[in-house]
Amino acid sequence: MSKDWRPYAYHILDAIERIRVIQSRGDLTQDQVLYDATLRNLQTLSEATQLLPAELKAVYPDIPWHQISGFRNILVHNYLGNIDPQTVALVTSKHLQPLELAVRNMLK
Repeated sequence: MSKDWRPYAYHILDAIERIRVIQSRGDLTQDQVLYDATLRNLQTLSEATQLLPAELKAVYPDIPWHQISGFRNILVHNYLGNIDPQTVALVTSKHLQPLELAVRNMLK
């Protein structure tokens, strides 16, 4: 029996909400604490996406699932050097909304 994926989907949604709260407190490109908090939530969000069923992710080909997983590896293992705050800000502004919509639709 395979593990239930829904808790991971809810964890993704929780991490997205936390990132939004962090963003409401200031500019992560100018505040190291906000930046670090955002990185941590992106890391756990990325880990959770790896535990969603492949057949469900296939329904949403516009979501860059493989890149999300790769981003997690960069965050955790510091591959290819440091991630800069501008990149993190771009990721959060461009990719969180579509990911949230896809995960919410999966849960329906």
